[in-house]
Amino acid sequence: MKLTASCTDCLISRVEYESRLCIDDPLRVSEIVDACRDLLRRIIADPVPAPVIASRVHRLAYRMIGDDDPYRSLKKGNNEDAAAVCRKVRGDLSTFRDLALASVIGNTLDYGSKAHTVTDNFVEFFRREFAAGLTIDDTAGIEGHASRVVYLADNCGEIVFDALFADYLKKSGSHVTFAVRGAPILNDATMEDAVALGLDRRVDLLTPNTDGVAELGLNRELAPPALADALDRATLVIAKGMANYESLSEDRDLPPVAYLMSVKCSPIGADIGIPVGSRVALLRE
Repeated sequence: MKLTASCTDCLISRVEYESRLCIDDPLRVSEIVDACRDLLRRIIADPVPAPVIASRVHRLAYRMIGDDDPYRSLKKGNNEDAAAVCRKVRGDLSTFRDLALASVIGNTLDYGSKAHTVTDNFVEFFRREFAAGLTIDDTAGIEGHASRVVYLADNCGEIVFDALFADYLKKSGSHVTFAVRGAPILNDATMEDAVALGLDRRVDLLTPNTDGVAELGLNRELAPPALADALDRATLVIAKGMANYESLSEDRDLPPVAYLMSVKCSPIGADIGIPVGSRVALLRE
């Protein structure tokens, strides 16, 4: 997907949000927002997927903020909230579909969309969403492709459920390559977050999606050789979250892709043809 005019306000609002997380100076925040808006104006028509443009804008914001991880404390809280839910519901997550749904609900722990607010009671929210089930449920077809999986992770908090899903895949005989962000961006999971959960011991290969560049989604031009090789050999890509959807939705040079996400903005919903708030496990072959 390309960045649309309706995405610009959302992106700039995220710049303001992350600036205010670190800076208590309205004038300085305004300077950062103006600089990022100017950059966005200059690059918005570039023929690249939306996450490539958004990443450039966030990288400028981080440099001007002077903090390479503005969401640091929120990420820690998200992981704690998700772990608390896992302790309560883990016994109920016994099937491929259960774990896919849990990881989709975890995708709501996301600060990347202006239209979406992260719940302040994740335990109760999880129970309601789990009872409601998946809006699009292609899990039976997805599971049938899962012999060699490249799992493209997304947010902190969510990664706690992703780890359980990876455990299930491994126990079922899958070869699992698990990819996280190459550097902090938004509240997305990095190698540090993944290693803290023991994913380096729980999957066949744990890899960043770049060699140290803060990049949303999957920019295949920046993928390290190990990840590029895993994609070439995969029978299934599990793409978590909206940025991975935006990165890959027009890429036809891939194995079957399972898009697992909570739809948190109208452009994504319109592209798929479903309402905001939908819980999606969508297989595209």
